[in-house]
Amino acid sequence: MRPVWKGAISFGLVHIPIKLYPATSHKDIKFNYLHKEDMTPIKYKKHCPACSKDLEADEIVRGYEYESGKYVVLTDEDFEKIPLETTKSINIINFVNLSEVDPVYFDKSYYLAPNEGGQKAFELLRQAIEETGKVAIAKVVIRSKETLSAIRVKGSDIVMETMFYPDEIRNTAGIPELSYNVKIHENELKMAVNLITSLSEAFEPEKYSNDYRDALMELIQSKITGQEVETPQKLYEGNVVDLMEALRASIKMAKDGKKVEKSREKRNTS
Repeated sequence: MRPVWKGAISFGLVHIPIKLYPATSHKDIKFNYLHKEDMTPIKYKKHCPACSKDLEADEIVRGYEYESGKYVVLTDEDFEKIPLETTKSINIINFVNLSEVDPVYFDKSYYLAPNEGGQKAFELLRQAIEETGKVAIAKVVIRSKETLSAIRVKGSDIVMETMFYPDEIRNTAGIPELSYNVKIHENELKMAVNLITSLSEAFEPEKYSNDYRDALMELIQSKITGQEVETPQKLYEGNVVDLMEALRASIKMAKDGKKVEKSREKRNTS
């Protein structure tokens, strides 16, 4: 795995040289767009309509439109001149409790690794964060954008989550469907809480898989081999008429499911 960024963590007066590695990768099944008539892959070109020609990468620059039709061009050298420490380092601002940070702020995850000579200071920071149970809030510039970030310990690793700024989080006031007025009966609430309790268990990420991706790949393989594709039956149709009855049935299903799971575990261990 190749690092996507090199710099340092500024921790008070401590300077820790580090490398940044992507912690996640998308496993989506990718499709090509084809011309329906001859199955030729469609090409997307960067085209200048004024010159009526296709452009190469070295012919394209980044411009900011400060007035209609007027641009100021910024080069890589211009970005290097920005007088901020965060262009070369991850500056820790303070430490907070992870429970205080709403997940809506999190964007992308990275693993941090010490660069040459930074191993001891890196491990000291890792152990100190683990000991206090805190999360470091910092600022860093990645790909010409300064972002907030949360630095936390995950097992024996340090993970950095880039974050959105508060003004980047959309307000729900513009969603008209949320302006409703309903009354919840006490028994309905109790049943809903009971259902949540019945479905509650420890988080084990290895239990979850992308069922849609697996089914899509099966569909693709079926079409490749010329097999007939079966359409699954719909599990449920229609609206919920009796909310309490639906809650009762859901609780029973959850309890029965747990009994089956426990029985399966006993057979596997015996």
